[in-house]
Amino acid sequence: MRAEGARGPDDDDDETSASATSVARAAADAEREAVDIVACLASTGALRGFGAARLVPRRDYALSELKLNGIEAERLLSPTESTISNLRDAVSKALALVVGGWIFAAHPSGSTLAAAASVAAGALVVDQIGFGGGVEALVLDTLAQTTSTEYKARLRIHEAAHFLVAYLMGILPKGYTLSSLDAYEKYGALNVQAGCAFCDGAFQREVARGKIGSGSLGRFSCVALAGISMEYIAFGFSEGGVSDVRQLDGMLRALAFTQKKSDSEVRWAVLNTITLLRRHEACVRKLSEKMAAGASVGECVRLIEANLGDDI
Repeated sequence: MRAEGARGPDDDDDETSASATSVARAAADAEREAVDIVACLASTGALRGFGAARLVPRRDYALSELKLNGIEAERLLSPTESTISNLRDAVSKALALVVGGWIFAAHPSGSTLAAAASVAAGALVVDQIGFGGGVEALVLDTLAQTTSTEYKARLRIHEAAHFLVAYLMGILPKGYTLSSLDAYEKYGALNVQAGCAFCDGAFQREVARGKIGSGSLGRFSCVALAGISMEYIAFGFSEGGVSDVRQLDGMLRALAFTQKKSDSEVRWAVLNTITLLRRHEACVRKLSEKMAAGASVGECVRLIEANLGDDI
């Protein structure tokens, strides 16, 4: 009878890595099957909307052409994040007042002040480096959700627009969150923002190969700009979505696009997305309410299908 060798920590690491790889592979297979099923249903006419969006013609558009279509690109592509910025300033001032009051009332020693400052600075560094600013984002987003009904409404229609445009462009959503707290509770990570997740394995494989087709890039661009586009339609300017713009800009830079080619891609995507969302604005608003109620992806898809007109 052969004796087994002693297990070491490397063996446990190998098993953990193998298990994680197996889980990831199973998830990828499940996503692929889900996309195939939905595509099959769409091909039979059971799902009218999936991948059926009518797109504006693919060509170079000038800024003047966007303006003729009622689009001011500078108000759309420069999100202000004013609610979060104002809250950050208010919290900073409140903390300064609290610290000032403590110093005035307690008269702490210099060493105590230094220790307190070191702890505060260390906490900020840990949050920025370890969690990508996730703790700060969680606190500020929760405060904004609690104190501003407009911020909450913006965020809901922002994510509903991402969901709808992705579905109509042929990208299947697989989940969503509407707050940093919701994202933390769902994923258990502080560096995950609120947003929609998609079954985009095919696109990720193109990215990994370093060769992205124009159709895939167009879909990615439109989905990335959907949130700020809907905010622009509803409020006249965009507030959230800085990360969306940066993500698209990063993708175009990674593809080594010239500035002229990048501008052309963005302008087409802006016009196409705005046109699509204007056509389906009522559906976006209904979808945002459904998502706010915690509906499943399937329930959201049913709502979309039930509210599509003849012109998709």
